[in-house]
Amino acid sequence: MVAASFVLAAQPVWAVCAPDKVTVTGDWGQVHFNVEVADTPQERARGLMHVENMPMLTGMLFIYERPQPVSFWMKNTLIPLDMLFVSPEGEILTLYQNAEPGNLTPVPGGQGVQMVLEINGGLSERLGIAVGDVLQHPSFGPDAILPCGENSSG
Repeated sequence: MVAASFVLAAQPVWAVCAPDKVTVTGDWGQVHFNVEVADTPQERARGLMHVENMPMLTGMLFIYERPQPVSFWMKNTLIPLDMLFVSPEGEILTLYQNAEPGNLTPVPGGQGVQMVLEINGGLSERLGIAVGDVLQHPSFGPDAILPCGENSSG
């Protein structure tokens, strides 16, 4: 799976802009994640509860109807997670690393969060993902920092 991700990285960014894909871009480069989308209250409430393992470069993208204050906890979550709290334009506003499985302490994402990407714990540090980096996904729309379809080079 890692080899396939590097092949995708060589393609134009717009080539992987799909509902089940998220691209994260920063000064360090870019990485593509296969994601499950949680965009209903029920899906967001369930999240990654009871998941025993998650393949590398996969995650869950939580999508809210509007920007808002968001906080997460790790109730019934069995694996450590990194949480990327993202603005409506795709910028990472807050990054929480290695959330502890089963911890009921809320992890605040701050104000103005419209999406949250959960990935395997410690992965953001290994890849160099940081606050200010940008996500690309069709749900961000035309005002996104990296809108889908805008990066084609002919």
